[in-house]
Parts: sequence; C-alpha cells; structure tokens
Amino acid sequence: MSLGTKVRLARLFSHPSGKLFGGAVDHFVGYGDVRKGGLADLPGALARVMVGKPDYVSIQPGTARHLWPQYAGKASLVIQAGCFTPDDRISELIATPEDAVRAGADALAVAIPVRGATEGKYIRWLTESVNAAARYGMPVVAHIYPRDFTDGAKIVFTPDEIAYAARIGYESGVDVIKIGYTGDFESFRETVRTCPVPVVIAGGPKTDTLLGALQQTADAIQAGARGAVVGRNLWGHGDPEKAALAFRGVIHDGLSAQDALAKAGA
Repeated sequence: MSLGTKVRLARLFSHPSGKLFGGAVDHFVGYGDVRKGGLADLPGALARVMVGKPDYVSIQPGTARHLWPQYAGKASLVIQAGCFTPDDRISELIATPEDAVRAGADALAVAIPVRGATEGKYIRWLTESVNAAARYGMPVVAHIYPRDFTDGAKIVFTPDEIAYAARIGYESGVDVIKIGYTGDFESFRETVRTCPVPVVIAGGPKTDTLLGALQQTADAIQAGARGAVVGRNLWGHGDPEKAALAFRGVIHDGLSAQDALAKAGA
C-alpha cells in the first residue's frame, strides 16, 4: 500500500473512535421519481446531511463539481464511479481514479452488483479501478450488492450472499468494503472476522423507523463492522439532520439506538 493510500485512508477513519460514519448521497439513476422523497432537493439534502458531521460523503462526480466546494475540508469527499440498476438496464462506470484525484477526493467508490450473467463485467470494473487507483495512491471503497433473479432483479442481504460480496471485494484488492447487514449477528460477525480489510455496512433498504435503522447499525458494529455509510435511512426519515446526529451517536459514541435517538431529539 502506497503512502498516498495510507494517508487518505487515515483521513477516512480519522475519528478517535476508529470508526467511519459516511453519508451516501449518490443514488442517481436508482432513485426513482426525483420530484419526491429525501433527495428531491439534492442541494438541500446534502446541506442537511452535513449538519450531522459525517466523516465522508459519497457523491457522483457531477454533483461534486456543482455542490462540494462549499463543504471542502468539512468531510472527506468520495467520488462514486458505479452507475447501475439491478436489472442492468443501466450499467456504466462513470468515473476513474484520475477523476477522483482532480476532484480532490480521498477515495473512489465503485458500486457493483454481483450474481447474474453480467457479474464478470462488474468484477472487471472493480479490479480495473483498483489497479488504476494504485498509480495515484487512491483508496477504493467497494459498494457490493448481491442480486437475486428469482422474481425480477432484487438486491438481497442473506448471510451467504453477503459473505460472497465481501469475498469479491477483498479478492479484487479494494481497501474498504461496504456491504449490507444480514440481520443475523453470528453470520455477519464471521464474515467480518475473516475479511482482511475494513468492513462498513450499507444503510440497506429503508427501514420502517429510524430506530430500526439505528439498531441494525449498532448490531453490525457490535459484530465488528468499522462503521456505516448510510443513504435512504439517513435522508429518508423526515429530518436528515437529526438522523445524522443519531447515526453519529451510535457509530462514534457507542450509544444504544434508543439513547442515540433521544440525544438527537429525533
């Protein structure tokens, strides 16, 4: 690992807790009706997320160009390169490590789905990004989502598939792996224990309550996760500012889900 990679990773995990709280404002083509929901006002959503003091924010390169300058130095910028829909209707790699360097980013995120007939292409996205990033000392954070095609194309979080996603990540040489929490403590703990690079959890599908999202985050950290990168469960529960403060309490302060919620006033 180069000095540049080590320095940038240290910035991602710079909080004294040793853990990472990230905000994912990078849903792009997978978001649906852009007139509704937590990202309808994208500049406003990013502003509200930043109130919660995330350690990093992952956004698309175009969003970074338009919105990030005012937040420079307040959190690490992570450029999201992956752009796909689970059914492969859209499947593009939209940024390179060089793009991340030009943007002043501390990491390149590459979101990929696995399983299905196109899996090989996505693994190639990831490995080629890792190889290219090494030339710049740019860490790669893999966001890996297993799919099931039994009834359409769906993202799944079963223990076997999440373990497989983690294996794809570290055998591709990435520096941090973002995967969903299985909901099964023991299986997830084993997946994290046998993974040689830091694992953070994805926010996962939007939960019915913010308390539920905080509880799964607390469980994952107890199982060994080094933090969480949260999207829908951050800006999709009405008040992103309070949600961000609550997630920060669970991740960095070691609060229970209930105590973090109360402290944030949510």
